[in-house]
Amino acid sequence: MNWDRPTPFVIALKVQPDDIDGLGHANNAVYVTWLERCAWQHSQHLGLDLATYRQLDRAMAVVRHEIDYLASAREGDELELGTWILDWDRRLKMTRQFQLLRPRDGAVLLRASTTFVCIELSSGKPKRMPAQFLEGYGAAIAIEP
Repeated sequence: MNWDRPTPFVIALKVQPDDIDGLGHANNAVYVTWLERCAWQHSQHLGLDLATYRQLDRAMAVVRHEIDYLASAREGDELELGTWILDWDRRLKMTRQFQLLRPRDGAVLLRASTTFVCIELSSGKPKRMPAQFLEGYGAAIAIEP
């Protein structure tokens, strides 16, 4: 695969009939769902699951999506969505990059960036990342190519 950066965390996706809109391709909102699914599975892979979030009274909440839709996905397409953590301030903010590929022809369907802020679950207010976030997410910071 022709990933933008080395060693992405990757999930496999298959475009389902319910993903298709009136124009005959995957609806834009479905792509956002896929981004969330990939980010969440990566967090779980790093040992930061929902139980840990609740125990720590912290979570990473989306504050911004920037998405470039480059090509359409059609029903039945098998896709791979990769993510990297590119930037963080070790306090509140973290940025992920995403790339969606269609392996059968190598097409890049999407590139996206999402900014997250650490919040306290009990109040919803921004709070510093706990040590477990620094360890887990910090281990996954992508090195510039």
